Amino acid sequence: MAADFFVVPTVTGRLLFVLVILAHERRRIVHVAVTDHPTATWTGQQIREAFPWEQATRYLVRDRDHAFDAWTDTAKAMGIEEVRTAPYSPWQNAYVEKFIGSARRECLDHVIVLNATGLRRLVTLYCRYYERSRTHLSLDKDAPIPRPIAPPSEGRIVAIPEVGALHHRYERRAA
Repeated sequence: MAADFFVVPTVTGRLLFVLVILAHERRRIVHVAVTDHPTATWTGQQIREAFPWEQATRYLVRDRDHAFDAWTDTAKAMGIEEVRTAPYSPWQNAYVEKFIGSARRECLDHVIVLNATGLRRLVTLYCRYYERSRTHLSLDKDAPIPRPIAPPSEGRIVAIPEVGALHHRYERRAA
């Protein structure tokens, strides 16, 4: 698993922080959360929400952001070994950095964020699209949550808008 924060400015110039925890095996989003101030209590709660009921990962790759210092004790108590990247080395946490870049290019660069509630809704919609519809070359052009392949006999192809019609999913539907 990998974790990282990124910031999103609002229309008023306020910065909102987004925490992403991503599973490496299929680039699946495990947890995403938005806050205007990542306190120690909030950050510690996020790792508990990401890995409930003794389902914690063995390793968690993260950078040296001080916001993560708050969950070191919680991670240790849950049996998670934190792997910290070298300073100024985003390529050492490539999967989550690639997700953040994709989220910015494919979604956040095209909208104006008003507040944390709107950003939370937008990030949730994008994560659903990313996991169920967006293809990945490294997954043999499949999505993190595998999709069924429909034969042409199932009908014509229709476009289904997603993420406020920024993207579309294509499915076969009977006429």
